[in-house]
Amino acid sequence: MKLILVHKTAASRSIAVGRWSVAVLSVVCLGLPLGLMALGYELGQRQGAHEAQAERLSAAEQVVSQRAKELAQLSSDARRTLGAMTRKLAELQARVTRLDALGTHITALAGLDGGEFDFTTDPALGGPLVVSQVDELDPAALSQDMAFFSATLDDRDTQLDVLAGLLFDTEAQAEAIPSGRPITSGWLSSGYGYRKDPFTGQRAWHQGVDFAGKAGGEVVAVASGVVSWSGEKAGYGTMIEVAHGDGLVTRYGHNDENLVEVGDLVRKGQAIALMGNTGRSTGPHVHFEVYKHGRPVDPSSYIRRTLR
Repeated sequence: MKLILVHKTAASRSIAVGRWSVAVLSVVCLGLPLGLMALGYELGQRQGAHEAQAERLSAAEQVVSQRAKELAQLSSDARRTLGAMTRKLAELQARVTRLDALGTHITALAGLDGGEFDFTTDPALGGPLVVSQVDELDPAALSQDMAFFSATLDDRDTQLDVLAGLLFDTEAQAEAIPSGRPITSGWLSSGYGYRKDPFTGQRAWHQGVDFAGKAGGEVVAVASGVVSWSGEKAGYGTMIEVAHGDGLVTRYGHNDENLVEVGDLVRKGQAIALMGNTGRSTGPHVHFEVYKHGRPVDPSSYIRRTLR
C-alpha cells in the first residue's frame, strides 16, 4: 500500500506502507473511538450506580431518622408514664402509712386482739411460682395491679371508718354527724360551687366553703371522730381530716398549726387547729369540706344543722 503526499510547492512524494503498518493504523483509527465510547459508557454506568446508591442511602437515612424520632417520642411518653406511676405509688404509700398509723392507734384504744387487727406487719401472701413467658414489664398488668392495690386501700379505709364509729359511746355517736361552723369567730367568705378563682380569675369549681377570720383563731371539729390526716397536702396547705363513721369525713385546710395527730379521738367543738394562710390561700381562713362515701358534698346543710 502506498500513501501519496501532495505539497503545493514541492513535488509529490509517495510512501510505501506495509501490511502491518496498515493494520496498526486501522486499529488506531477504529479502536480509539470505540475505546472512548466504551470508556464513556463505563463512566456513565458508574455515575448512575453512584447516584442510585446515594438515593438508597438517602432513603435509608430518612428511615433511620424517622425511627429515631419515634423512639424519642416513645422514650418521652415512657418517662411521663413512669412519672405518673411514681406519683400514684407515692400517693398510695402515703395512704398506707396513714391508715397503718390510724389502725394501730384505734386497735390500741379499742383493746382489740392484735392478731385480728395488726397494722404493723405486711399482709400474709403466698402461692406457687408461675414463670411468665414475657420478661419485659407489662404496663397493662402494672396498671391493673395498681388499680387492685387502690381498691384494696379503699376497702381498708372503709373498714377503719366503721371501726372508728364503733369506738364512740351513745353520746359520742350522736355528735358524730357534722353540724355547725368549723370556727369560733369569723365569717363566711366563699361558698360551695362555681366561683371566680382568686388566683387565675377564671371560673372554677370550689368543693368546699371558706370561713375567714383572724390568724391564729381556733378551728374546731364540727363532729366527733378520729383524725385520719394531719399534715401538709397539696393545695390545702396544713390540713386536718377527721373520719366520723358512716362514710362521713370533714377536712379543714390552710391551718397555721395543727393541734391533733393522726389517730387522735376528737369531740365536737374541740379545737383541732389554728387558722392560717398556708397552701393555695390569699389570707387567713379555713377551707372546710364534707365528704360522704368518698365524694365531696355541699357543707351548707351540715353547717345549718343543729344537734338534737
